[in-house]
Formats: sequence, structure tokens, C-alpha cells
Amino acid sequence: MMRQILIIDDDVYIGNMLEEVLQKEGYQVLRAYSGTEASLLLSCASPDLILLDLMLPGLSGEELLPRIRNIPVIVVSAKADLDSKVTLLLKGAADYITKPFEIRELLARITAALRKCTLPAGDILYFSDLCFNTTMRTVSLSESNASANPPKSARLTRTEAAILKILMLHPSQIIAKSHLLERISEETPDCTDQSLKTHISNLRKKLREIGGREYIEAVWGIGFHLIGEKS
Repeated sequence: MMRQILIIDDDVYIGNMLEEVLQKEGYQVLRAYSGTEASLLLSCASPDLILLDLMLPGLSGEELLPRIRNIPVIVVSAKADLDSKVTLLLKGAADYITKPFEIRELLARITAALRKCTLPAGDILYFSDLCFNTTMRTVSLSESNASANPPKSARLTRTEAAILKILMLHPSQIIAKSHLLERISEETPDCTDQSLKTHISNLRKKLREIGGREYIEAVWGIGFHLIGEKS
């Protein structure tokens, strides 16, 4: 499945040029022309990487960056001073490239950022009332809910952990079975189309025992997605 990149830039010429280049490289492209539009788009989409300009109408790039979670962001800006670069990298940017830039360099930085987007050891993911430690491969109720309920946790297999990580990294998306198999094969090459159903069934059971409800829903003929707590 093609990787998806979101371009957030109000400069139509630069955006069009980037879109054409990225599509030729085999990427799917989303576009947003303001920080506010990007924020709304990210509430219902979860691209694999974001190219973020700083000088945006409405919500600026600096204001938008801290709101982006679990998606690598490459800042593409005319601001070339060291302080701006250091500040944005500390705020969560995966990389920073200064306009004007060479296309070959940008493509190399995109490749490197996507290669690194597999979570490093020690990262913790949250969804609804769940807390997932990717290093220990343990999932439990988050602290905000643990006080109201007896704390429960479950140890996941490598394959179950790989599945949950992909779903939690893209909480608003339906993940196709083919995409899921492709992504988790990097960590669990033994998972097949036939065994995937069993792994997900076991994972759903473990999550249900922790939170007392369903967290993963199957979309017939397509794949799977996470479901939040019903109000």
C-alpha cells in the first residue's frame, strides 16, 4: 500500500510542485492550505508523514506542530536561523529543511523519516482509556481510569503488539488487511493472511478483558479499525 504524505503549505506553486514530485515517487498526497484546514483534516485522516510550512494563514505551523501526534513531521520553511530549527526539532519535528531546497535532498529526508517512523523502544501509545507500552508489549488501562477500576494489564505476543501498534498509530483510519500484513511483516514475518484473523481475535479478547468492551471492529471486506468509548 502506498505511503500517504500530507503537504501543508499555502503556496500553491510549491504545493503543486511537491505533489507532482511525490506522486511520481509513488506516494499518495493530501493537501491543506492553512493550519486550521490541516487540523480539521487530521481529525479524520492519519497520513504517514507531513511536510509542514511555518508561515500559514490561521493556525501557524509552530502552533500546529505540538498538536500532531505519532506522525513524523518535516518542517519545510524559509526560516534558516539555527534557533528556529532547534526550537522546532525540540517541539517534535522529525526533520527541518530550508527553502529553497533540492528535490533529491527532500526525497532522501522523507525516506529517512519514514524509515524511522517505527516506534523506538520506550514509547507509549494511548487510545481512549488504553495505554500500550511498545517495549514491554503490555497494554493496560490509562492512569485516569485505573483509579476507578482495578488495574488490569495483558502481555501481548509480538504479532499482537505489531497489530495494535499500527491501529493505534492510525486511530481514525480503517486499516486494510493487506496493509496491515505488509506493515507488521517488518516485525513478524511469520504472520499470514490465514493467521491474521486468529491473532486479531486473541488481541480483541485481551483488550476486552482489560476494558470490558470492544476496542477493535472488523469492517467486512476491508479491514479493521479502533473504536472509541461510546457516549
